[in-house]
Amino acid sequence: MIGLDTNVLVRCLTQDDSTQSPRATELIERRLTEDNPGFVSIVAMAETVWVLERAYGLSNVRIAEVIERLLQTAVLVVEYEAEVFAAMTVLQEGNGSFADALIGELGDRAGCSVTFTFDQKAAGLRNFVLA
Repeated sequence: MIGLDTNVLVRCLTQDDSTQSPRATELIERRLTEDNPGFVSIVAMAETVWVLERAYGLSNVRIAEVIERLLQTAVLVVEYEAEVFAAMTVLQEGNGSFADALIGELGDRAGCSVTFTFDQKAAGLRNFVLA
C-alpha cells in the first residue's frame, strides 16, 4: 500500500498544475493497483474536502460527487470508508458540513453517546448536542 497526501489527491482531481497534475494522475491511474493500492487517510480526505470547498469553491453536491468517485476507485483504500460515506451523504443532502458529519460518525464508531458542540448548524446533525 502507498500513502497519498492531500496535495496528490487535489492535483489529480483538479488538474490545475501543469507539472504536478500529470504526475499525480500517472501515480493514481497507472502505478497503483488493487494489489498495491493507494491509502487515503481520514486526515487527507478531510483536507481534500476543505481545499475543494475553500480554495476551489466547489459546491457541496460537486464535492460529494468527488468523494463518491474516490470511494469507488478500486485502487484506493479510504480509511474509515463507511464513516466517510455517511459524512458524504450528509453533505450531499445539504444537512451539514463534511467535517462536522465526519466528527459525528467517528464519534459513533468510537462509542460516543453524543458529541457536544457550540456550532448551531452541527447541533442539527445526528448525535450532536449543543454544549
